Formats: sequence, C-alpha cells, structure tokens
Amino acid sequence: MENSFFKQDLLVFVFASTPDKPKASLTAEITILPAGGSIALSCSVFRSAGWKFDWFRQQSEHHTAELIRNNEPDGVLRVSERGVYSCRGGRGDPVFYTEDSGKVTIWETVPIKPTVILQPNWSQVFRGETVTLRCEIQGDGGTQWTYEWRPAWLNYYPTSSEYRITRAESGRYSCRRTRNYLLTQWSDNLYLTVSDKPRASLRPERTILPAGGSVAMSCSVDRSTDWKFYWFRQESVSSTAQLIRHNETGGVLFISEEGVYSCRGGRGDPVFYTETSNKVFIQQTAEGGQANPPQPTLPEGHSGEKKSSTSLKELGSRAQAVCQGECDSI
Repeated sequence: MENSFFKQDLLVFVFASTPDKPKASLTAEITILPAGGSIALSCSVFRSAGWKFDWFRQQSEHHTAELIRNNEPDGVLRVSERGVYSCRGGRGDPVFYTEDSGKVTIWETVPIKPTVILQPNWSQVFRGETVTLRCEIQGDGGTQWTYEWRPAWLNYYPTSSEYRITRAESGRYSCRRTRNYLLTQWSDNLYLTVSDKPRASLRPERTILPAGGSVAMSCSVDRSTDWKFYWFRQESVSSTAQLIRHNETGGVLFISEEGVYSCRGGRGDPVFYTETSNKVFIQQTAEGGQANPPQPTLPEGHSGEKKSSTSLKELGSRAQAVCQGECDSI
C-alpha cells in the first residue's frame, strides 16, 4: 500500500511591537548666560539612534516659538540669546518626528540691584505684628516686572512687588525682578528681628494728687516707636478697669481723680496691642491737708489673690505702715 504524505502549510504571523511615539529630551549645562558667553543645549531621544534635530526658540513671553535650526545632525546647540528653547527629533523617509521636548528657559542678567523696604520702617518688630515688604528699584519708570523672593514661601502666584506678612517672623528677606527672561541681581538681605510681645510701662510724676490739681502719667514701650495709647482706671483694686482714653498720641495723660491706673500701647493695621502695663495707685490729699505716704506701684497679676473691698485710703494707711517713713514720692 502506497504511503500517502499530507503536507500542511504553516502560516506564521509576526507582530511588530510598536512603542508609543517618543519625546525628545532637552538639557542645558546652565540656565543663566555668562556675560559675553554662550550655553550648550543637548537634545536626545532615549535608546534610539539616527535622529536629526529641529530647534525652536521663544524670544519673549508674548511671542510664539519659532524654528531656528532644522535637520541638524548633532544634538548639541550653543546659544547666546535669552529665551525659551525646545527641540524635537526626526528620522526616516518620510520624516517621522518625536514629540517636542520640554522647555528650557535661558536667562540673561542685567546690572540692576533692587532694594527690600520694610513698611512701616520700625526699628523693633514684635511677634504677631503685620508688616509689608516692598521690592523697589529706583527710577525704573513703572516697568512691568515679575518678582522672586527669598525665602521661597513668599513666591505664591502671582508674585508681587510687595508682601504683607500678617505674623512677622525673624529671618533674612531678599528679592529680584524678572521680565522677558531678564534677571536683576538679588537685593541685599533685609534682616528682620522679631521680639516677644512687649509690656507697656507706666510712670507717674507723683502719686499724690495736689488739692485742685492733677498728676501727669507717662506710658511708653521700650525701644520702639509709633505707638498710640489706651488708658484704664479702676475706682478700687476690687473693681473692673474701665477704658477712659483710647488711641491717644504722646503717651502722657493728666489725671485729677483718685484711682488705680494702667495703660497699653497699640500700633499698625490691624492694631497690635502690647501687654497691659503695671498698675499705679494715685491718691488724693488726706483730710486736714496732710498727704498719706505714696502707695507703691502695684504690679500686674493679682488675679490669684482674694479680692477685698478695702478702700483706697485704707490701702494708703497700710502702705504707710509698710514704708515706715522710708518711701519717697515718685
């Protein structure tokens, strides 16, 4: 019996795995042009060869990117002009192009140095106060700039020529300006030293009211300026302090009533207040024309003591016993 051979055709299907369209990669050796020099840009396509490169430049923020070189065999381009650069690769016939690369900004510096201004220009700033920093260039003619600040947390968008810091903190602050890929120099550092909240100080010229007269009291805040003052009076040590004057300039108040006095300072917008001052006891001349010895200045902080209804004259008598004739009038 004759053997029969059956032939079977084998069809082989070859599937070519095609990766996604690649994206060119652009890097720069530096991004700020040296004076009179140039910068090397490098364009490449990852894990592939045979590419030629097209180069693009955007010369200002208001212009579109323009082709400045095409079909360049070398992936390196030296540039000496500021602007935003990008590239792409191409190969084959017809030419197959990669996706455009990311953009690289090349900056040019200008010999301009701004100044950081503190407003208000207080010699002493306290924690919790609101201040404004301004980046200024003298005689810039109102040119439109964008601003960069150090520390970096100031650079929220849009960057501004001034920042209102609502809770001042100690640190070094500086700025520079940018426009159409031009950079100014960094300003000198403004050193801001922030101190703890101060306490006002209250001093009377004396503590005994003359008959039919008045006593001058002086409220101040050490080593700082621009305060306005708020004045308080208690009829007795057990009563609540009442505001009797507010937003007063000068820091001096003439009083003609017996009582316990205190003050505090306030400045800025919104108003930042000092701690309330020490308390001062002002006493009238005793009956018969004799003045009781002066009551020592009352320190702040008697809230933990038991309150009493002791009269101011009784306090004066007690002070006389304590002083034993050694207290001098303030």
